[in-house]
Amino acid sequence: MPKKKYSKRQKGRMKGNAKRGYRLKFGLYGLQSIDKAKYITEKQIEAARVACTRYMKREGRLYINIYPDKPITKKPQEVRMGKGKGNVEYYVAIVKPGRILFEINGVSEIIAKEALRLCSQKLPIKTRYIINDNYFN
Repeated sequence: MPKKKYSKRQKGRMKGNAKRGYRLKFGLYGLQSIDKAKYITEKQIEAARVACTRYMKREGRLYINIYPDKPITKKPQEVRMGKGKGNVEYYVAIVKPGRILFEINGVSEIIAKEALRLCSQKLPIKTRYIINDNYFN
């Protein structure tokens, strides 16, 4: 059976792994996605940031490597078909497997691990804790 080709109007699928943003750049510790491609809303990113910085008590530095730049539109309830596209409701970031979501620098490993664990509980995807390769060299 041939693969179905999607036109530009349809949403399509987000297949594959992250082609960029899969290495730690700024911090020693990071949170990496391992789930299939999903949307993360701006509210979820902010909730994760607040949880992480509260645990760190503003020590060290937190880097956010994803940005919600895709608008999601929605039509109001009980509106008839047609009459154009709906209004923008919220923005999302597309996250594929392997993408680094958050990085931490300037705190001990115990604090970073717990802060990133609290951070991952606010996100709708499975994540893992990683350490920079150059840390042990």
